[in-house]
Amino acid sequence: MNAQMVLTMGQEALIMLLMVSAPVLGVVLVVGLLVSLFQAVTQINEATLAFVPKLVAAMAVFAIAGPWMLSVLVDYIRRTFEAIPSAVM
Repeated sequence: MNAQMVLTMGQEALIMLLMVSAPVLGVVLVVGLLVSLFQAVTQINEATLAFVPKLVAAMAVFAIAGPWMLSVLVDYIRRTFEAIPSAVM
């Protein structure tokens, strides 16, 4: 195993991490922004009003994009395990 292989595997891991986490983080960010805007306009400062919609949005994204996220993770793990013999030699 040389330094180039380690750097390539690390780069692939970071890209995969960004791809898998982007949908959830993006939706929760937009929902949080909308809830904060609603709270600022109506002057309602309730902690559950900020938490519950983000939780529901995250659960919805996991329900919709979860199979895709899981397949991306499984493909990465499979490629990593398949690369072990060439890394040892």
